[in-house]
Amino acid sequence: MSALEPAVELARGLWVTFKSIFERPVTIQYPEEKRPVRQRFRGRHVLKRYENGLEKCIGCSLCAAACPADAIFVEASENTDEKRFSPGERYASTYEINMLRCIYCGYCEDACPTEAIILGDNYELSFYDRQSAIYGKEMLLEPVPAASMLTPQKVEPGVFT
Repeated sequence: MSALEPAVELARGLWVTFKSIFERPVTIQYPEEKRPVRQRFRGRHVLKRYENGLEKCIGCSLCAAACPADAIFVEASENTDEKRFSPGERYASTYEINMLRCIYCGYCEDACPTEAIILGDNYELSFYDRQSAIYGKEMLLEPVPAASMLTPQKVEPGVFT
């Protein structure tokens, strides 16, 4: 190692630092400007609905069985002809996801036979206590497509429109 080599390396390092002074910063002003997420990003869970407002979730609990972190709890109830929440015989009366336990693996999405649960693109998750980290069904369900429709509907069993 010659006496000149450390000085050359020092000059190269200073040149890299000097070049970066003239580059534009990549800072994003977060609350006002949101960064777009990638196509395969896995964010906050969403329970989907059909176009007619019925819930896609049939309460089969396959998502809870597939979850390696045991973060999902599903309790199923029977639909009646007067109050129909989903097109099948059953619906999820209780659907909870513990977001502190969730590892966002997507296995629940893969296991769902009706494609009711998806991992959306919302990445703004914050909690002040443990109880608010448990997302219930009302927090996970997407809004009803038309304001005139209500979730419990009087629909013929098996009609998916």
